[in-house]
Amino acid sequence: MPLHVPEAPAPALRTVLTALGSPTAVKEARTPSLRKAQGPVTPDLPLPVHVLDRVAPVGASTTRLSGWRFLIRCGERAVAAAETRLTPDGWAFSHFFEGPYVAATERALRQAESVPQPCQARLLSVPELYMLTLWLHGDCTADGAAGRLAPTDILIPLAPAPPGIAAHRPHRVAELMPLLTHRLTPAPLLSA
Repeated sequence: MPLHVPEAPAPALRTVLTALGSPTAVKEARTPSLRKAQGPVTPDLPLPVHVLDRVAPVGASTTRLSGWRFLIRCGERAVAAAETRLTPDGWAFSHFFEGPYVAATERALRQAESVPQPCQARLLSVPELYMLTLWLHGDCTADGAAGRLAPTDILIPLAPAPPGIAAHRPHRVAELMPLLTHRLTPAPLLSA
């Protein structure tokens, strides 16, 4: 089934294109692979990045949009990523980065292409667990900037995943939320 990637706001894309065209921005980025890229680099696969500030029961977990992430391609592979954020003045380029989440995002997107039902690709960050997932939202026509997790949505934890959560194993939200809740619940103090 085709994977639907929402269209990024045009101003967000423009900020990434401007940063890619700036020798200073690329040279000062902590991304050796971007600086060493041979040939043209292009932003691709824009994904809205949502943050889950508080894990709540299924159906009550809401997210907030924190920005848009673009994979930066050189030829056939992603060499880095660029992130934008919304400011009071509109969309602004935030930073370039590289590392395991770039390759993990590409891998999860390839996995998502084999999901039988149509879905919209997003990223979901769970800061309390230092966790990032590919979020496959069941409503392909939804605004990618708005978000409430549906119990049937699929989350694919990206590597590196937190201990006890398998990276690149798809989970329905209804299955993964109880595990996240358990991971975030403090252990009871033992009395002596």
